[in-house]
Amino acid sequence: MAERSENREEGLTSATEARGLEALVSRATRAGRGAAPVERWNPDFCGDLDMEIRADGTWFYLGTPIGRMPLVQLFSSVLRKDEDGRTYLVTPVERVGIRVADAPFIAVEMDVSGTGARQVITFRTNVGDVVEAGPGHPLRFVDEEATGGLKPYVLVRGRLEALVARPVMYELVGHGEEIVAGGRKMFAVRSKGEVYPIMPVEKLNRLSA
Repeated sequence: MAERSENREEGLTSATEARGLEALVSRATRAGRGAAPVERWNPDFCGDLDMEIRADGTWFYLGTPIGRMPLVQLFSSVLRKDEDGRTYLVTPVERVGIRVADAPFIAVEMDVSGTGARQVITFRTNVGDVVEAGPGHPLRFVDEEATGGLKPYVLVRGRLEALVARPVMYELVGHGEEIVAGGRKMFAVRSKGEVYPIMPVEKLNRLSA
């Protein structure tokens, strides 16, 4: 037990030193292989790391932007959001908390194929994930009270979402249509047979007036 405690303390210490990024990289063994099976890992919590994902998707470590995209992609592959609402970097031997200002990913590009019920909307994130909105990857739309705007999110994996970038959001809304859902006219988008309401048609008409 003492040996395990020493190893855990050493991991946390190395994660907060100047070379902490390199130390974490050495334990994130799936670089370049896609997302790791973090949902199957249950390591001890080793404390919080001074790492933050800003609202624009930029990663910061010790207050400095992480400029190396391969490094960002590697860390993104071992992200997990737990039931407590917090986001962690998870390896087989440790779990460290990080801060996320909004969503951990940004959907920076989209493609639409097909029409009507056969329409498929595909998103690419800033870290290279490609997901098709639909079963398993739902879209949701949140009213932004501060600005009166709209914030769409797509589920990437686990509980991790991508915020749809504003230019992409305008493109997405351009594929919206009026659909009756629950006896109410809604402005919505379709993908892979699913319907995702954006807002009531009467609200859209008020905003467009």
